[in-house]
Amino acid sequence: MDDFLSEFLSLSLNLSSLLQGSVTLTQTSAAMFILIIVLSFLKLRSRNVYLVDFSCFLPPSNLRVPPSNFTEHFEICGISREMIDFQSKVLERSGIGPEACVPDPIHEIPPNVSFQSAQEEIELVLFTTVQDLLNKHKVHTKNIDILVSNCSLFCPTPSITSMIINKFGFKSNIKSVSLSGMGCSAGMLSISLAKDLLRVHKNSLALVVSMEVLSPNGYKGINKSKLVANVLFRMGGAAILLSNKKQDKKIAKYELKHLVRTHLGSNENAYKCVYQEPDEAGHVGVSLSRELLKVAALSLRTNITTLGSLVLPYSEQIRFAWSEIRRRIQPGGDNNNNQKARYVPNFKKSFEHFCIHAGGKGVIDAIEDSLKLEKEDSEASRMALYRFGNTSSSSLWYELCYLEAKGRVKKGDRVWQIGFGSGFKCNSAVWKCISDIDPSVKNAWSDMIHMYPLEIPQFGC
Repeated sequence: MDDFLSEFLSLSLNLSSLLQGSVTLTQTSAAMFILIIVLSFLKLRSRNVYLVDFSCFLPPSNLRVPPSNFTEHFEICGISREMIDFQSKVLERSGIGPEACVPDPIHEIPPNVSFQSAQEEIELVLFTTVQDLLNKHKVHTKNIDILVSNCSLFCPTPSITSMIINKFGFKSNIKSVSLSGMGCSAGMLSISLAKDLLRVHKNSLALVVSMEVLSPNGYKGINKSKLVANVLFRMGGAAILLSNKKQDKKIAKYELKHLVRTHLGSNENAYKCVYQEPDEAGHVGVSLSRELLKVAALSLRTNITTLGSLVLPYSEQIRFAWSEIRRRIQPGGDNNNNQKARYVPNFKKSFEHFCIHAGGKGVIDAIEDSLKLEKEDSEASRMALYRFGNTSSSSLWYELCYLEAKGRVKKGDRVWQIGFGSGFKCNSAVWKCISDIDPSVKNAWSDMIHMYPLEIPQFGC
C-alpha cells in the first residue's frame, strides 16, 4: 500500500505542477481522467499473486501399505473378518495402489495413536517439505512475511504454524494463521487467505503448508460409513511459496488468475455428508454419506456457474445461459432430473490441464462425467490417487507436480484445480503458467515418473 500511495502522490504532484496557473476546465478534466486511468492500472497491477514454486512430500518407501499388509495388520489387531472383508473391498475399488504410505505409528501393532506421534508426523512431513522448498530458491527464513497452515483433524497448542516458526526461526512480526476443521478443500482455502493477505501487505512472501495428520485419527469401531475413511486417506503434504513482488514474476512458475469458493453448509444433506462424530460405542470417526457424490456434483455446478463467467469464451456462456432458460421455462424444468436441456460448457476451451481432488475413484469419475472430460484430462488425478492415495488438502499439488514431471505444462497454459471438502465446500483455483517448466527438476514424482501413466485395475461396483 505504501508503494501505491507514493506513486499516487507523485502523479498528483506532477499533474498539479503542470496545471498551475493556466489551465482550462477541459484541460483539468482531461488531466484528472488520465490520473484515474493510471491509478486504476497501478491498482490492478499491484494485485498480482505469483506462485514462485511448491514442493510435495515424498514418503519413505518403507512406509508403503500394499493390500496384503492392510489385511495382515487388521488380522493381527483382532479386527473381525466381516470388517476386514468390507475394508478390503473398499480398498480394491478405491483406485489406490501399493505405493501409497501411512505414517510409522500406524504400522505399529496396535497403532500408536498418541499426541506425540501426531506431532512427529507433522515434523516429518512439513519440516521436510518446507526445508526443501526454501532450499530450492535459497529463501532466507527472515524473508517470509505470511505463514498459513491447514490441517483438519489435528489442532495442537502451540499451533502448527508456531511449530514451523520455532523450527525455522521466522521473524517475530510474521503474520501467521492455522486453519483446522476445513476438510480436504482447505488447501484452496489457505491459498485464498494467503492471496487476500498478499493484497493487503505489499512486497511480501507467503508460505502455505497443507497436510492431514493420520496417526491419531483412525476409526476403531464397526460403523461402515466411518471405516471408509480408514482405507482412503494416506500420508502426504505440500508447501507452496507465493509472492506479490514484481521482481518475483521473473522466477515464478504461475500467476493466480481466479479463485472461486462455494459453501453449501446451509443445506442439511451437504452439511452432514462428511461428518465427524462418535458412534454408539463412543468411537469417533468421520462418516462419508451415500449422498457425497451427489452433493459434490451440486457444489461443483454452483461453483462453475460463477467461475464460468470469468473464464469461458462468450460463445460458451451464451449456450449455457440459453440452455438454463429453456430448462426453466419447459414443463418440469425446475426438476433436477431434467438433464437433457442442461448444457455442459466445454471447459477445455478455457483450460489445458485439470487437477481434480483425488478423494477416491468415485469422486474423479463423477467430476469427469459432470464436466464431460476425457480420460486423459483426469490422468493426473487418477495417477496421484494411485501412487499417493487421498492426501486430503495436498492432493491437488501432487497432481500439478505430476503434470510438471511429465513435461506437459507449457508457458501460457491454464490449470484448473478443483477441491472438495466437508461443510460441504467446492473451491476452484485458476493458474496461468508464466515460465518454462523444466521436467528434469527433481520433485516427488521424479523417481517413478517413467512408469506412469499405468493401467489401473478396474473392479465392479
